[in-house]
Amino acid sequence: MVEAMLHAARAASAIKAWFCSGLLRYLLVTIAILLSPIAVADLANSETRSLSFYNLHTEEKLNIIYWQNGQYQADALTAINRVLRDHRNGQQTSIDPQLLELLFQLQQKVQSKQPFHVISGYRSPASNELLRKNSSGVARKSYHMLGMAIDIRLPDIKLEVLRDAAIELGGGGVGYYPGSDFIHLDSGPVRQW
Repeated sequence: MVEAMLHAARAASAIKAWFCSGLLRYLLVTIAILLSPIAVADLANSETRSLSFYNLHTEEKLNIIYWQNGQYQADALTAINRVLRDHRNGQQTSIDPQLLELLFQLQQKVQSKQPFHVISGYRSPASNELLRKNSSGVARKSYHMLGMAIDIRLPDIKLEVLRDAAIELGGGGVGYYPGSDFIHLDSGPVRQW
């Protein structure tokens, strides 16, 4: 019994170490995306992948092909990083390509032709702390600070339909905020709230 408890404690410690290093997180996200039948079908059949954004805070618009000829387009990723920057202080980070794939799959699934309306993309640690002090719904270690999360809506899709479609993708975290009219989508572990 004691030996089994020690073994379980060691296993939990190893998993925590992997998660903290990011290895487990990326492995789980990659597996979830690869096992999603919609993801496999859509991504395999997409010679080009594009996304459209409308940043509600800066009023910037971006419609861009981010994947072409079997690879990510560096200039497009730079443009996406810019439009999804922290609007409070202008800081940018690299947006996780897995998040872009989730957004692409989501837009395909709900068949929207509208740009994603962006409430929040990247969030610097300073901005995150500011929001955390003024709201109970902001995580201390938010995936927004890693370029792995976005708060969005699509004007032509009901919010609950968007949420349900995001959950069905099974590619990361999905938060539902009907009072603020957005969903949270991240490329972290699969979960919902």
